[in-house]
Amino acid sequence: MNFFTKTALAAAAAVFALSAHAQDVPGVTATTIKIGMFSPLSGNAMAYGFDVVNAAKMYYDKINKEGGINGRKIELVIEDSRCNANDLLAAVKKLTEQDKVFLLNGGSCSGPVVGAREYVDREKIPLIMLNASGDGALYPPSRYIYGAFSISQHAVGGSMVQFATQYLKAKKIGYINHDDAYGGWNLEAAQFQARKDGVALQVQSINPSITDVTAPMLKVRAANPDVLLIMTYARPVALLIKKAHELGWNKPIVVAVNGTADVNNLVQTVGTKDAFKNVYLQEVMLDVAGGPQLKWVYDMYKQYYPDLAAKPGYPQAYMAYGIPSAMAVVNALKAAGPQLTREKFLDAMSKTNFDSKVMAGPIAFTPTDHAAQKSAIYLKFDGETKTRVPGSYASAWTYQPK
Repeated sequence: MNFFTKTALAAAAAVFALSAHAQDVPGVTATTIKIGMFSPLSGNAMAYGFDVVNAAKMYYDKINKEGGINGRKIELVIEDSRCNANDLLAAVKKLTEQDKVFLLNGGSCSGPVVGAREYVDREKIPLIMLNASGDGALYPPSRYIYGAFSISQHAVGGSMVQFATQYLKAKKIGYINHDDAYGGWNLEAAQFQARKDGVALQVQSINPSITDVTAPMLKVRAANPDVLLIMTYARPVALLIKKAHELGWNKPIVVAVNGTADVNNLVQTVGTKDAFKNVYLQEVMLDVAGGPQLKWVYDMYKQYYPDLAAKPGYPQAYMAYGIPSAMAVVNALKAAGPQLTREKFLDAMSKTNFDSKVMAGPIAFTPTDHAAQKSAIYLKFDGETKTRVPGSYASAWTYQPK
């Protein structure tokens, strides 16, 4: 038997072994790994997920062009979750039960993705979130769920207080959050940070659907804090900044990353750049969007989506957030080896630790902490230009089993 015949037989045997093994693993064949993605791709919330999916897609395509993972190419099935709990759960069920995917890589809105936890745990299917923080799904840790590649809501709150205390030298902090579980997550860590730093936190919790913010802003003004932290989604942020300007507020306002999906639209909604004379934005990437440290991501986007990149408003603000999530999936798939199973993949995820060169801090998981990233940077924003503030700021809060 000559060398070429032996080589061919060995290759055939390897493919046969992979094929035989893959028959017992959902979403895995000898040549493919099927991944289910979901995110808001339409509607009012598409800015949170449309380009995040595009970023993940281009990274997966890059991996496929480089030869795939242990002899297999990634195959994507994508659903629109519309940032709605019912639509998200329906997408998760379809991808799991009908499309038979190996794992789920999706979720851009924290509240809806939390609603899928019970189903994911019951089906024992890995869920690797895209850019949702999803604290309710991450704490207490589930064997099957990993997320907060952008940042967890607990880390959002703690980081904001640390920034206000250390950089803005605040002693008394006004704090406006949502009056739901989402707001409760960031408040828990903010209160922890405030106690640690010895500062006073004055909280106003508002409904996410609020249309008149006069009352909470009057209460904030009466309390006379040194700085105002706004932890809401974009629409209440615009109302609060506009009302603060009308009331003559001239102290620093810091806006959490939750409300900065489209800052151009934010300025237009507020109606005047004068309202942004003392505004800071939380950012969880390591640089200003499109800045020199992130140029490689934006160059890749222009290469993959030239027509989209030429349109105003693209890439969307959260685009790059899809890269670390896809990186983590790829790293864990490689580490799990050619005899791929969900359990091997999950074991590899629990040991993941790498620098994405996208986010402000490392992407790091342990068996007892499935929230990836806990750091943030801050940008001074005058309604037009963003200027990075030196340093990064991380929450001191850690999960404690109850």
